[in-house]
Parts: sequence; C-alpha cells; structure tokens
Amino acid sequence: MRLRADRLGTTWTERDEWPLGATILAFVAGFALMTWPWLTGRVSIPWDAKAHFLPQVQFLAHSIWRGEAPWWNPFVFSGQPQVADPQSMLFSPPFVLLALVNPSPGAWEGDLTVLSAMCLGGVGLILWFRDREWHWAGALVAALAFTFGAAMAWRIQHWGQVLSLAYLPWVLLMLDRALERGSALAGLGAGVIAAFLVLGRDQVALLCVYLLVARAIWQWAAAAHPASAVRRSFLPLLLGAVAGVAIIALPVLMTVLLAAESNRPSIDFAGAGAGSLHPALLVTLLIPQVFGAAGDMADFWGPPSMAWVGTGLFTAQNVGQLYIGIVPLLLVVGGTLTGRLWRRDIRFFAAAFVVVLLYGLGWYTPAFRLLYELPGVSLYRRPADAVFVIGALGAILAGYSVHAWFQEPWLRPSFAVIIGVCGVVAAGFAAALVFGLQIDRLHRLPSPLGQAALWLIASGGVMAWTAPRVALAPRSAALALGLITALDLGVNNGPSSSSALPPSTYEALEPSGRNETIRQLKERIVADERRRDRIELAGLGFHWPNASMSHSLENTLGYNPVRLGLYSRATGAEDHVGLPDQRKFSPLFPSYRSLLADMLGLRWIAAGAPIEQIDKRLSPGVLPLVAQSGSTWIYENPTALPRVLFVTKARAAVFEDILATGRWPAGFDPQTTVLLTLPAVGGDQRRPGSVRLIDYRQTRIEIDAESPDGGWIVLNDVWHPWWRAEVDRSPVPVEQANVLFRAVAVPPGRHRVVMSFRPLVGVMEALAERARGSPASHP
Repeated sequence: MRLRADRLGTTWTERDEWPLGATILAFVAGFALMTWPWLTGRVSIPWDAKAHFLPQVQFLAHSIWRGEAPWWNPFVFSGQPQVADPQSMLFSPPFVLLALVNPSPGAWEGDLTVLSAMCLGGVGLILWFRDREWHWAGALVAALAFTFGAAMAWRIQHWGQVLSLAYLPWVLLMLDRALERGSALAGLGAGVIAAFLVLGRDQVALLCVYLLVARAIWQWAAAAHPASAVRRSFLPLLLGAVAGVAIIALPVLMTVLLAAESNRPSIDFAGAGAGSLHPALLVTLLIPQVFGAAGDMADFWGPPSMAWVGTGLFTAQNVGQLYIGIVPLLLVVGGTLTGRLWRRDIRFFAAAFVVVLLYGLGWYTPAFRLLYELPGVSLYRRPADAVFVIGALGAILAGYSVHAWFQEPWLRPSFAVIIGVCGVVAAGFAAALVFGLQIDRLHRLPSPLGQAALWLIASGGVMAWTAPRVALAPRSAALALGLITALDLGVNNGPSSSSALPPSTYEALEPSGRNETIRQLKERIVADERRRDRIELAGLGFHWPNASMSHSLENTLGYNPVRLGLYSRATGAEDHVGLPDQRKFSPLFPSYRSLLADMLGLRWIAAGAPIEQIDKRLSPGVLPLVAQSGSTWIYENPTALPRVLFVTKARAAVFEDILATGRWPAGFDPQTTVLLTLPAVGGDQRRPGSVRLIDYRQTRIEIDAESPDGGWIVLNDVWHPWWRAEVDRSPVPVEQANVLFRAVAVPPGRHRVVMSFRPLVGVMEALAERARGSPASHP
C-alpha cells in the first residue's frame, strides 16, 4: 500500500484507499438507527412541520395534479401570492419531487422527504471529508452529529431550515473543489446547490451564505499565492454565480416585494434580540434534558419559561438545545485544549463557530449590535436559530478531532488537557445545579444529571476502549465511535414533545381522512355561478389553521408569519389562530356580524369554543349553530354575500381612513356600489346587470357580465397588483375596490372578463416603477 505525506506531516494512504462506500453505509445505518421512530411511522414530526409546511406541500401537489399553477393560494387568508412566500416550498427540490410523484402526500411522506434530505446532507459531508483527505472515522462521526445534533433533531419541525442546512455540505464540497482545482463543473455545482439553499429564504440559509462567502475569502487569503488562487477559481465561481443568480433572482425578488407589502417588512433590534440564545442554554451541550425541553411546556423551566422569568426573550423551549453528543463534545473540548482545532486546515471552522455562537447569543454580547447591521439580518426575528449552524460547525470540528486522533494515535492527551476536559464537564454539572437552586428546581435535576452522567461514563468508556485500537484496529475503533454517537443522539435527541407526536394527531390533515369537522364543512359549502363560500377555522388546535389547504377549502384565516399587510389590518388576521383567544378582530372586522365578514363571503365558521366566547360582541344565537361534533362548533353566517357582484354605482373613498376608523361611507351598499380610490364615477341612472362565474381556478378566473348600461364587476377576492384582467381579450385595469377586493369596469352589452395572476409581469412592472423613482403600487 502506497503512502504519502498528509497535511499533518504524518502518513496517509492514497485517497483511493479511503473506504467511501463502507463509510456511507455505516453512516446510513447509524442515521436509520437515530431516526427509526419516524422512518417507521410510529411517530410524526409535529408542530410547524404539520401545521405549516405539510399543507404547503399538499397544496403544491394538488395544484400540479389538477393541472393548475400554484402561484396564487386561495385557501388561506382569502388568497395570497404563494409564489412569493419564502416558506411555500414551491422552490424546494425535495418537495417539488414529492409533489410530482405523489398527488396527495400525507404526514409520513412529508417526514420521509425531510429525513432523506438530512441523510443526503450527511453523505455530502462524508464526501467533503474525503476531499479534505481527513480520516473516514472523522467523517462518520461528523455526519452523524451533523444530521441529528442540536437543532437538526430538536427543531426538525422547521422543514425549511432543516433543508437549508442539509444543502451546506454539498455546497462546501463543490466550492472547495472550485477554489482548489479551478473546476468549472464544481463551480457550476456550487452555484446551483447554493441557489437551492438560498431559495429556503430563511435565517439558516442567510447564515450559510455568509459562511460560504467567508470560506471563499479565507481560502484565497490562506493560499500560498493568493493572486494565483483567485485567478484559478475566478471563472468557475463566476459560472456558478451566474447560474445561481439565474435560479434565485425571480423568487427572491418576489419575496422582497412581498416583504415590503407584508405585515413584517423588517424586525427591529429589540425584536430580534428577543430571540437570542440565553447563555444558560449552553449547558445543554452536556446535559440535554437539564431544563425538561423534551417534556410538556408546563414542565419546562429553562430560559424563557413560566419558571425562568424576566429574560425579555420570546423563544420556544426547544430553540436552545445544543446537544451534539458526548463523544463529539469531548472531542471538540479536547481538540480546543490541545490546539488541534487551530491548525491551518480547520482554523476557519473554529473561528466560524465562535462568530456564529456570538450571533446566536444575540443581545447577550456586544457583537450582536454589529452583526445585526449585516444585510438581511434585520429580516429575521430569532438569532437563536443559529443553533442549526452551531451544531453543524460543532460536528465538523468533532470530525476533525477524530481525524487528528486517528492520524496521530501516539499523541496522548497531557495531564493538563485531561484536567481541562474534566473541568469543563464539572463546570457544566455545577452550572446546572446553580440554575436549579436559583429557579427552585433542584428536585428536577437528579434524572437529567444522572442520565448525562451515565452517557458520559459510557462514551468515555468507549473512547478509552478505542484509544489503543486506533492504530491497530482502526475500523473497529471508528465503528465503535460511530455506534456510541448514534445511540447517544438517538436516545438523547430522540422523540420528544418537540419532535414527535402520534400520527393520529394529524388525521385532519390527511386528504383522504374522515375528520368529522372537515366532512361537515365540505357537505355545506356551496360553489356556484355567483357564490363561493368561505370558511374560518378558529381555535381548533395548533395544526388546524392551514388544514384548509389540505382539503381545498377557502379560508379567511390560516397560519403564516408572513401575510399581506393590508389583509391583516383589515381583518385582524395574525400569525396563528389555533386557540380561541388568538382570533383577533379589527376596526373594519369588529365581529363575525360585520359588513366585511359578509363581503368576504364568510359563511361557515368552525370554532373550538362557542362562538360568543371568541367574538365578545356576538350575542348567543345571532349566528345559527348548524353542527356540533365533540369540541367543535360550526356556525352559519346567512348574510354572507356572493363572491361576484355587478354594481352600477362607483364612489371615491380613502381606504386608509376606512381601515383606521372601521367606518364605511354613509349609505354604502356593496351590492349596488363599489368604492374606488379613483374620483367618483357616475352611474346613478344605470340599469342593473347580471354576472356569473364561468370558471374559477387558482390563477385564472372567467366571468360573464351582461348589462344595458355598463357598470363594474366586483370580485370579492383579495386584490394584489400582480392580477391582470381582460375584457373580451382587451387589457383593462384591475382596480382595488372596497379596500380589499377587485373590480373591473365593463361597457354595456355582454362581455367575458378574464382575470389572470401574472407574477412575472407584476415583478417587472414593480422594478420598472422603482427604476423611474415612483413607488410601486401595493396593497
């Protein structure tokens, strides 16, 4: 077997001897061991995975298999531009593939897609380790910790962020090949995969982009001849940049435009800081269950919680879970104390780990003030989401430490290093005891501390058994480290209230399910030539608001942190309405018994409590109760208006005043009059006309109108500047009408009106208007 010098100055077999297939096979087996409860369908990834992301994927699949474009979503918030929503999954390759092959994906199919992407991320990391000529044992441990450590396990319900991180190893692989070899193909691959990462448009994607840019700059600066390194990689990276920009340009532009007209165009410094990672949570690196994050919310006592008050933070109990396994943690601590993690070929990742950790800690360090000013950071509200990247970098550092250990088995840790590692462990346990004493939770500590101690002993024992075998039986030693890491992560980062619930919990989201509430609504909804009933799902549970997407029900509310700002102001719609008290009302929509509720065509309300408990202005019996099943009450609003109206009068109105006061102009009747932002147009002498819906699709609506004197078609669908209209194939404006809705003027006679959602045209026009210096119209 031929040998050559490696970067450490020791010996290393030729890369062809690197057991790639065996390493991947061992990793896949370990990954299956860690994720077996989800793979078998025994548990389901809960919370946002089902309440938010699964319905998005189902909407995509249903649209594709119905032959409809998924650009506009009529099933939540009375309609919104799905194509611009950063969490819509429309541009996520794994979920697009799922939608293409499965017309009606359920909960398990969604989970399997995410787990497959995570697994592929681990394979990418193994390939990158191989390119680095780092030992395959390190690749195995790193891949296991990367795919199921820290937020990848504890925040697995955030599918978009999980996928963003899963792309990172593949971009690193292609980027380093482009930088070091000048490979055009690698440069192209880096650009394309980085584009997929960017299309996640989440905070993890943003942090990964900064990491990759810093990596390229670091590699250039660290090269023996920086100028030559730049020249060698310039064209490959330019090719990748062009390809990447071509892929992301339109989706990102649409998201930017949506953000400008949304309910949250940016997050201020205090708002972002409220999502910081509390320093006390660093103890979860050693003791994952110390604060009870795996249990119910009422039992969680870490910061912030009902027990640990006064932090000013607003984060969930699983956000700050940093555990990547005992073996990886000990290796990172040991590698830091020995200086191995400051060697030239790993130094970048050690420095990056520190910077990302500082960012995650948010307002607890002065660095956040500077980091907050970086482009894009103000769009996100939770710096603690950096835990995803912290876990990934920790996995890489742990893998490198294994590499160094297997390459230098004769270098035993000094007594000082052993004392240092023991000191770090002791400090972690001591901190847990101090926190327990301060928060009066000492009685809760014996179990998590005992479990952590047992895993510490078991992991330390495996490492001690491994040490003499690293040189003599490296395969056995490597597999032992991989096995204990997989078992450790599978147990300590395994199913919990944050990451796993019974599949039956989400029966209402199964398109072929038999949920009684969904059945009752479907039986009652009418969609004819004028009427299209809207529903509202209020206070039914966390996973219910977006169930309307799963079943193609047109809902006035939904679950999404990003919504059209105008709609939120008009209706009071907030992020979520899983609990009865989360249904907020507005001046213009003060009650279910209001003109705006009628104009929206809101006819059926499925509530998780008697409706007068949700709407305090509503007296019992005002809206008839039509069905009750268990803890669900279904009411009818019999005064809901048709979806499409023909009116003969137009009046000018200041919509901002109507929104602010909640008062419609005196005498306004939406069945005879339309309010426009334009000067009032006559029509008092016009005779009535008729109108009917001919074809109603997500992005194309056909309407026939007939009148002796002309007038206006009013469609009670949400207005957006990307909608276009034609009357008998001649373009006409789609006017913003009655604050929220759409109107088209039609001349006397019989006419066919077609409304089409044209996002590309809308984006181009918005950019042209901005280039001319005039503000683009927006809701």
